[in-house]
This record gives sequence, structure tokens and C-alpha cells, in this order.
Amino acid sequence: MSKGEQTKTAILDDALQIASRVGFEGLTIGQLAEATGMSKSGLFAHFRSKEQLQLQTLEHARRWFIDTVMRPALDAPRGEARVRALFESWLKWEDVLDGGCVYVTAAVEYDDRPGLMREALARHQQDWLKSIATIAGTAIAEGDFRADTDPDQFAFEFHALTLGFHQFLRLLDDDLAVRRARSSFDRLVTCYHA
Repeated sequence: MSKGEQTKTAILDDALQIASRVGFEGLTIGQLAEATGMSKSGLFAHFRSKEQLQLQTLEHARRWFIDTVMRPALDAPRGEARVRALFESWLKWEDVLDGGCVYVTAAVEYDDRPGLMREALARHQQDWLKSIATIAGTAIAEGDFRADTDPDQFAFEFHALTLGFHQFLRLLDDDLAVRRARSSFDRLVTCYHA
């Protein structure tokens, strides 16, 4: 990685942390300049607009998500073990950023707002749901889940559980959120056992 790429990555790391705390709409070039110690004009040269800063930060979040959630899960054996590893990796993802899951934050901001950010966010979330469904499909193929399991329904339930966990952890400060999430996930997996 060149020095310029390293600098851009470090800037986007800071931008991602800020977005996780204040949202993408709260992320500004001025705020990022303060966090990085760079000039606004220097940052403007990297991004050219607030929207480009937001879009590039969201794409950077995708790379972090792949490294934190997807890669570790894919290292687990196919089948139920991989499904469980995916869930455990997502629980860890909630702690990677200062403000928790940046996708939950972004969904609240952009679910009813047309534009490039909403489109990019929807693509990321659709890819996530497809990944969950694909991994559930391996559990079916391995004989761990029933043959009549609907992978898309499983993905819906898995995702809904992660959103509930986020609320209990971040908004409600529930000390039992992790235990509750794991217990709920065990029940979900048990529903699909072969």
C-alpha cells in the first residue's frame, strides 16, 4: 500500500468511527479535519463533497465488516458451525466501532431518503442478507438444517435478532443483551435443526 493509500485508509478509519457515533449526516469534513489534524482543504482534495465522504466511508465500513464478520465466519466448518460463527462474529462487530454497528445508524438516517447513500446502504444490506442465506444453505446441504428450511426466512430472522440485540445493548444498556441474544439465537437454530 502506498503512503497516499495508507493516509486515505487512516482518514477513513477516523471517519468511520465518527459516523458510528454521530451518523453519516453528522459526519463533516470540518469534524474529520479536527479528528485527523488535517486541513479542511487537504481533506476536500480527497473527497470533493460531503456525499463522497459519506459514500467512501460507507464503502470503508464494508471492508471492515468483511474482515470482522465474514472472513472469521468463513474460516469455520461448513454447516451449523459456520452459521454460529457468523452470529458470534456479528456480536463482535457491535464492539468494533465506538458507536456500534454503523449500518444500524445509517438505516435510521436513510431508510426513507432517496439518493446514493440509500442505494449503497441497501446494496450492502442485501449482500449481507444473501450471505446469511447462503451460509444457511450450507447448513441445509450439510444436513444440519432441515431440507425444507427457507434460507431467506432464516436470514430475515437472523438479521432481526441482530437489530434487536443492537437496541438492547446500545439504547437500553441491558447488561444481559449478549446472553439474551445468544439464547435467542440458540432457539432460532434449534427451530431449523434436521
